[in-house]
Amino acid sequence: MTALVVSDLHLDPARPEIAAQFRAFLEGPARAADALYVLGDLFELWIGDDDPEPGQRAIVGALRALSAAGVGLYFLHGNRDFLLGARFCAATGGELLTDPTIVERDGRRALVTHGDALCTDDAPYQRLRALVRDPRWQAEFLALDLGVRTMLAREARAGSTEHTRAQPAMLMDVNPDAVAAAFRAAGVDTLIHGHTHRPAVHALEVDGRPRTRIVTGDWYTQGSVLTWDAAGFRLEALPRP
Repeated sequence: MTALVVSDLHLDPARPEIAAQFRAFLEGPARAADALYVLGDLFELWIGDDDPEPGQRAIVGALRALSAAGVGLYFLHGNRDFLLGARFCAATGGELLTDPTIVERDGRRALVTHGDALCTDDAPYQRLRALVRDPRWQAEFLALDLGVRTMLAREARAGSTEHTRAQPAMLMDVNPDAVAAAFRAAGVDTLIHGHTHRPAVHALEVDGRPRTRIVTGDWYTQGSVLTWDAAGFRLEALPRP
């Protein structure tokens, strides 16, 4: 059994090359897997499942074709697409998982999460995260006209970009204590996340026990995929044609 894990594609009409590579991935390597996990930020902006943007609809169709071919499809919310909902899942044939969640395959258990909740040193972001994940806030936002939602989302994205530029690099990465707490709470030896755009495999020790933190990369200049099978975990870059 083989599972593939990706994150942080940030699909956007302004970057058609990313969508083209991802569609090729869905039509090629992903078809040979048993499951595909997308750990958040599949889209740069997702203002609701009713958004008719053609590029997003094309990706939804490609995901539907993958699930129809018998590949399990699982999603986590990211900080850009936290409004993915039931209609999206129905359209793609996928399942939205709680963040974080424990996945067990081939006798191995791993905690999977988008990763933004681990960046606890960025206090302003954590306050914003708590606000936009509140069901009442989401219901009020989704009740707005589509054009208003689009305008507000673009303004928020611009503000987020400026905030990121103004922060020291260390504040934008995961907090070691938050990582240790996640390992303890889940009782696992492997943690898989995205969000930081810093693909790597980190060996560490928590409470005298060896652990592994795997970070999947973004798709801005090339793809990034984690293969999980009976042999273990392999994090690989996917050069863009």
